[in-house]
Amino acid sequence: MAERFGGKYSPGGGQAGAGVPVLAEPRPAGLWRTTVLFLTAFLFLFPAFGDGPREMLLGLAAGGLIILSAWLTREGLRAEAAYNARKVARRPALPRKALGAVMTGAALAVGGVIADQGLVYPALYALVGAGLHLGTFGLDPGADKGMEGVDAFQTDRVARVVEEGEAHLAAMKDAILRARDRGLERRVDQFAAVARGLFRTIEGDPGDLTAARKYMSVYLMGARDATVKFVDHYAQTRDATTRSDYEALLTDLETTFAEKTKTFLTNSRSDLDVEIAVLRDRLKLEN
Repeated sequence: MAERFGGKYSPGGGQAGAGVPVLAEPRPAGLWRTTVLFLTAFLFLFPAFGDGPREMLLGLAAGGLIILSAWLTREGLRAEAAYNARKVARRPALPRKALGAVMTGAALAVGGVIADQGLVYPALYALVGAGLHLGTFGLDPGADKGMEGVDAFQTDRVARVVEEGEAHLAAMKDAILRARDRGLERRVDQFAAVARGLFRTIEGDPGDLTAARKYMSVYLMGARDATVKFVDHYAQTRDATTRSDYEALLTDLETTFAEKTKTFLTNSRSDLDVEIAVLRDRLKLEN
């Protein structure tokens, strides 16, 4: 996956430690195709209102199935992008792209029923539509992805740690959107990218997962809570000083986070416990 480096002369330079690798949020490919799929729903929806009650209901059903298919497929592409970006990942619990193919086939079958073409042709439409969908978007990841030499239990623990971290980052992203400030949104994206560097480190060498989970919990939960409280205040006041303080907090956390990432590859638990205590106290003061 793509990797960019922050530094003094990079866009937004000076906000993160120079030379600290940051990983961008995985971006799914081919999302525009799902938009095209969504638009095809109107081929069923618009004509539905010009026919009788039976045709209208079937047309609305077919259009709704296409919309559902487009949404499932889009979510499936996002899940696949996140799966591909990680070294350790579990296969999606819900095969969204496969379900999208089923919905597409069902929509075309309903279209055949609207045209009163018996049962054979609607069935053929369904098979062809599902096949074209799978040919365009592919199948969902079908197997868990882990590390060589790591048992299934350990791999599952690593995946859970990363998923918990991604959930905290998603909560930060959702919160900062309420501030309606593109600069802050980019700043939080940069923070998330630095945090994902730790995720990849843990996946590459889990080390002491208990310590890693403890540190990430304090670090990311504190950053999330600080973001929520900042947005609640900033959305009403637009206070420039508060904004600067929040950005300074993110910068300090990024620097500390980057410096301590390698700690998880060692057995220095006493030093790590001290870092966790200091970080917890710092976040309490900032909040």
